[in-house]
Amino acid sequence: MTDLFGLILAAPQALLLLPLPLLARRLLPPRPAQLAAMRLPGAIGAAALPADARRRSLGRSRALKALLWCALVLALSGPARLVATADTSASGRDIMLSLDLSGSMAIEDFDLGGQRISRLAAVKQVAQGFVTSRAGDRIGLVLFADRAYVAAPLTHDLAAVSRAIEEAGIGITGRSTAIAEGLGLALKRVVAGAARGQVIVLLSDGKETGARMDARQVAALAAERGVRVHTIALGPDDLETRPASRDAVDIAMLREIAAASGGTSYRVRDMADLAAMATDLDRLEPNPSRRPPVLVPQPVWIWPAMVALLAGLWLGLDPRGTA
Repeated sequence: MTDLFGLILAAPQALLLLPLPLLARRLLPPRPAQLAAMRLPGAIGAAALPADARRRSLGRSRALKALLWCALVLALSGPARLVATADTSASGRDIMLSLDLSGSMAIEDFDLGGQRISRLAAVKQVAQGFVTSRAGDRIGLVLFADRAYVAAPLTHDLAAVSRAIEEAGIGITGRSTAIAEGLGLALKRVVAGAARGQVIVLLSDGKETGARMDARQVAALAAERGVRVHTIALGPDDLETRPASRDAVDIAMLREIAAASGGTSYRVRDMADLAAMATDLDRLEPNPSRRPPVLVPQPVWIWPAMVALLAGLWLGLDPRGTA
């Protein structure tokens, strides 16, 4: 493509046609006189049309013909202007969120603008912001308590995943904490795809109570499949500092899950920790929506084509027939 006055031309070689009418006029033999034409003596012909008017009409006709030809050639060259557009191409990354919906997620120990909100409400706010900013990634959602289920399959429809997060409620699948089952279902779904990057973000505010499988074994299987698992330990208490607390999070197990798969473990106690976690997660899994914009050619050939059409109409409707 060639740059011309801020425009790019898809077929710049078409501009070589511009001098064609001049070459044809110079090289081709004169057109023979039409026998049906009526010849007038010079004096009568001169009197039929004033000299100045005839010159102006002839000059206008030639200018319109030149404009028509130049506009046609320019349209044929495929002009376009470059428009900066957000890069929304697929990133090749699949991210599965696995969210704990156990009963303790209803505890109101997070502060948002001076108002106490539940852990689930805080997580929803941050998770929805994270999801809607990931244009280019495929995002899915697994919810777990007694059992795990897929609330949103892996999809580029981020608005649908955001709605699934908003509609998530405690008690849908019980009130206990089957961490291994939530992680296992997320792993099953993410490895079913063929994405170059496969990631699970596991969030829990408690300790394993399902005991149907060992979450560490699931993490080891994720490592074998090349799936990174980032874990988020949510809540003010954990088993390392307050082992007797009823709602303490098993931070040690979540840390081991992340380490086994090459992921990162986060400790979140308040909204500031949640925001910092989301920012750091964007750094670890680069956000495709922050890629530089791409320049997309926007065709503008229609404008010179319209100029050529108007010039042709003017020539055709010339009442003096000088066209």
